[in-house]
Amino acid sequence: MSEFSTAERLNEKPLKTLDELCQKILAYYPNADIKLIEKAYLFSEGMHEGQIRRSGEPYISHPLSVAGILADLKLDLDSIATGLLHDTVEDTKATIDDVRREFGDTIAQLVDGVTKLSKMEFKTSTERQGENIRKMIVAMGKDVRVILVKLADRLHNMRTLHHMPYVKQARIAQETLEIYCPLASRMGISSLKIELEDLSFRYLHPDFYYQLAQKVKGQEKDQEHYINDVKSMILKELSKAGFKDVDIQGRSKHLWSIYRKMKNRSIDFEQVNDVLAFRVLVDTVSQCYEVLGLMHSLWKPIPGRFKDFIAMPKANNYQSLHTTVIGPEAERIEIQIRTKEMHMIAERGI
Repeated sequence: MSEFSTAERLNEKPLKTLDELCQKILAYYPNADIKLIEKAYLFSEGMHEGQIRRSGEPYISHPLSVAGILADLKLDLDSIATGLLHDTVEDTKATIDDVRREFGDTIAQLVDGVTKLSKMEFKTSTERQGENIRKMIVAMGKDVRVILVKLADRLHNMRTLHHMPYVKQARIAQETLEIYCPLASRMGISSLKIELEDLSFRYLHPDFYYQLAQKVKGQEKDQEHYINDVKSMILKELSKAGFKDVDIQGRSKHLWSIYRKMKNRSIDFEQVNDVLAFRVLVDTVSQCYEVLGLMHSLWKPIPGRFKDFIAMPKANNYQSLHTTVIGPEAERIEIQIRTKEMHMIAERGI
C-alpha cells in the first residue's frame, strides 16, 4: 500500500450545494441521470429538515459530503444516491419501504445494509475487531457498495470529529484505526486508508501528532527543493532511455507511517531516514522493470528493501515495484514503480 502524504488524498473541501455534487459526477460520468441524484438529495433534505449537526450546520451537510466522497471515488449513481440517503432510515421517520417505493430495490438494499452496519455496537477491542469485521465482510459479500458507503460515512465523521466531546473522539478514532483503516486497506483504497490513519492518529495521540506535523512542516521547504531535484534526475535518466509519457511524483510519507517507523524502531524523527517517497508511473509492465533497472544503475539500492508486488500482488490486488535507494546527498528514498492502471487501482481500489 502506498504511503504518500495528504496531497494524494480525496478532496477534503466539503460540498456546499447539490449543484457542486452534480458537477463532480458529470465530470467523470457525462451521461449520468442527474435526476436520480436530485431526487435523493431532496428526499434526504426533507427527511432531515430541522436536524442540526454538532457543528451547527444543517444535517443535510453530512449526507451531501458523504456523496461527494463517493463521487471522488468515481462510484456509480446508486452508491452516491445511497450516500445521500444513508441516514434517513436510522435518523428520521422514513422507513426502508419508503426508500424502496421512491428509489427501487437496489438502493433500498444498500441503504438497509448501511443502516444495519451503523447499528452495530461492540464492548471490547477484541470483539469489536473480530465481530465487526466479520459482519462487514458478510455484508460486503452481498454488495460491496455497502462497505464503500460506510467508509465514506466514517471518513466524513472523522473529518468533523473535532465537534465531538473528547471521550467520544478517542473512542471513535480507536475504532477507526482498528476496523475501518484495515477495511479500506483490504479493499485497496489507499486514498481513504491514509486519511483515516492520519485522522485517527490526530485524536489518539494529539501531542505526538502536532509535534510530528510541525517537524515535517519545518522540513517542507528543503524537501521541496530536494524532491524537485530528484524528479529532474529521474526524468533525465528516463528520457535518455527513450521514455516519453512518464508521470513522476514525489512526496513526504504521511504522519501515521512516520510515527509507526519511529515507534517500531524506537528512534527519533531525526533518525527516520526514508521519509521521502517517489512514484514513477509508466504504461506497461515491461517498462516498470526497465525503470527499476535504470533506478538501480542511477543510485545504489539498499539490500533487502526491494519488493515485487507486480509478480506477487497483495491480497487487495495492489501491484507495484518498491525499492529503496541511496539517493542524492546520501538520503534514503523509496521509489515505487507501477503502470498508470495499477496506480488507479491502488488509489481507488475495488
